[in-house]
Amino acid sequence: MKPVVVLVGRPNVGKSTLFNRLTRSRAALVADAPGLTRDRQYGDGRLGDRPYIVVDTGGVVERLSATHERNEIGAHVAAQVHAALIEADAVILIVDGREGFHPAEQELASDLRRQGKPLWLAVNKVEGFDPDSAVAEFHALGIGEPLAISAAHGDGVEALIGRVLSTLPVTPEVEYEIDIPRIAVIGKPNVGKSTLVNALLGEQRVVVCDEPGTTRDSIRVPLERENRRYTLIDTAGVRRRGKIDDLLEKYSVVKTLQAIEEANVAILTIDAKEGVAEQDASLAGYALEAGRALVVAVNKWDVVEESERAWVKRELERKLPFLEFARVHYISAREGHGVGGLFASVDEAFASANRTMTTPKLNRILQDAVTATPPPLVRGRRIKPKYAHQGGKNPPRVVIHGNQVSSMPKAYRRYLSNVFRKAFHLIGTPVWIDCRQEDNPYEAHRGPKRLGRAGRKRA
Repeated sequence: MKPVVVLVGRPNVGKSTLFNRLTRSRAALVADAPGLTRDRQYGDGRLGDRPYIVVDTGGVVERLSATHERNEIGAHVAAQVHAALIEADAVILIVDGREGFHPAEQELASDLRRQGKPLWLAVNKVEGFDPDSAVAEFHALGIGEPLAISAAHGDGVEALIGRVLSTLPVTPEVEYEIDIPRIAVIGKPNVGKSTLVNALLGEQRVVVCDEPGTTRDSIRVPLERENRRYTLIDTAGVRRRGKIDDLLEKYSVVKTLQAIEEANVAILTIDAKEGVAEQDASLAGYALEAGRALVVAVNKWDVVEESERAWVKRELERKLPFLEFARVHYISAREGHGVGGLFASVDEAFASANRTMTTPKLNRILQDAVTATPPPLVRGRRIKPKYAHQGGKNPPRVVIHGNQVSSMPKAYRRYLSNVFRKAFHLIGTPVWIDCRQEDNPYEAHRGPKRLGRAGRKRA
């Protein structure tokens, strides 16, 4: 399971710049659920073969124990940071090396030490300064050796995250049976994930055991339905209501991201009463980037007026057009209506994600697609896909070889992805297109250019 690194600091010290530097391989997921500020972001980072989740928090202007009477906005951000710290494996306190030591950082450092999490100090914006001089005054914070970085230029960032990750244990991969679908129920808070999880389990009325998962309460629940086995990766929590930490339950996005990474199929749960929110689209996009198959469950359908149902369906098509390949179910998790049908779509999506695509058929489809819609010109030269083969499963991956294919635009890759998906009747799964450039054999064997008459005279 990926470790979680949380960035904390006062406003304008460069947290977001460092976040963008660390997550350059993937666009950040903005968690804009109620109670979360727009500055709270989640994204993926990677150093060598070590992936991790990085969390950007709002600028702290109050003590983490601040009350609403002192500063409502500051207390709100402090509560948000506290929630992130609950899930953290390591914390990086960021300070501004140009501005120098700020008294509020002494209080913040004291609060962070009390959290008991591994704590690191990054002195940002030190480009052009002597590193030793830039960090000297920050030894007073008592967090250990301050590390000089420039988030804007990348100086020292790799060394910083390398030190942080080196102190965290490498979690061994959980081994699963490859023919058993792993299902994650995802969605923003209060859409009915807990109710849906209980309804899915209630279909069989048998839970073999609750296997403890990560330290952040991800639970893997084996279940069986109609002689088919599944593993439910629960982010909502199969727990009695009184045992749920309300703050963590309200703010947690990390558990959902980790469950997506672990699952084969994600059931995206949407509140029919509220329509499609920005966070719904963000979670769906994250699942697609992770290559996960998807089923959409529009919950609370029983309380939506008949006159409003057409509007909900139009909103779904308008705001989630990139999920046109996914099955959509209109359900009531509370009443159990339509829940059983989700299993058929999960089975279908799982089978599609693991479909074998033969090379001859792939090449016929590729040639037909290129003939119907030729690739665009790149710097005056035509992209020429030559042949294709399957490069992986879950999700299906098509590798295309040819000339100039490394310059293939994203729009044309989406076109080919849709063509392959329809040709192989793949439902509920994205299809990834990888392009491998072929070297021009004439360039490698071509000898030195012959000089013309004028050239020979100059020579």
